[in-house]
Amino acid sequence: MEIDHLRGWIGREDSLSEILTPTLVARFAATFDRDVPLDNGADAPAMIHLCLCHPAAPTTALASDGHPRRGGFLPPVPLPRRMWAGGEIVFAAAPRIGETITRRSVIEDVATKQGRSGALCFVTVRHHYTAGERRLLSERQDIVYREAAQPGTTPPAPPPAESGPYRHSLTAGPALLFRYSALTFNGHRIHYDLPYATETEGYPGLMVHGPMQATLLAQMAEDQRGTPPKTFRFRSLSPLFDRAPVMLNARDDGAGGVSLWTSAPGGPVAMEAQATW
Repeated sequence: MEIDHLRGWIGREDSLSEILTPTLVARFAATFDRDVPLDNGADAPAMIHLCLCHPAAPTTALASDGHPRRGGFLPPVPLPRRMWAGGEIVFAAAPRIGETITRRSVIEDVATKQGRSGALCFVTVRHHYTAGERRLLSERQDIVYREAAQPGTTPPAPPPAESGPYRHSLTAGPALLFRYSALTFNGHRIHYDLPYATETEGYPGLMVHGPMQATLLAQMAEDQRGTPPKTFRFRSLSPLFDRAPVMLNARDDGAGGVSLWTSAPGGPVAMEAQATW
């Protein structure tokens, strides 16, 4: 990879705006089985910002994986697998239904390293969400690009995740994955195209979205405390697939916050998160 060329994208900015409609809030609530107000002026649910202000690339501008072709806002990293590795969200105020939300995005860093599975490239993006003069939240998003899976290679299995004192499960089947892809205008085929996910990418099934896991954990944290967190940090450690239920776990961290994690039954931690108030 020509890292100096890729680092030329640092500082690049993009800005998009969108009205937060009652229809979008209703679809978000239906997808996650939440009961929320739908009146104009009401506070929208936490994490709905992940469904707002996405670029509308023409279908003819999509690459074979369903993502927009590289080299626009994001640098043209020459590695085939792209995943959401984690990030941090700092909430200042809730977006309100009916407001025009603006997302200003800035590429903060591009870095490479060598992992156990081969070359990795990390792109750090900072999103700033506002509604007029109101500051809503800032989000750091860590994107990782990886080499394609090598046939016949099986990485060492991490230890199984422990069970939290607060725990429940859900079925992340094709309908849920498709709905979340539609909410976030995410064309990445690993989430809804089983032949592509298994035959081209080499995965054992459809992959559960990182942003959806983060949303589920943030909702679990809100349910534990009765109010959305002020900060929410999260990191993806291993993939989750639709072949088994998703286990959601939480425990008090002893310092006023909540530690959370996802896993498959008997599987390793897939995403870990920390919520604070």
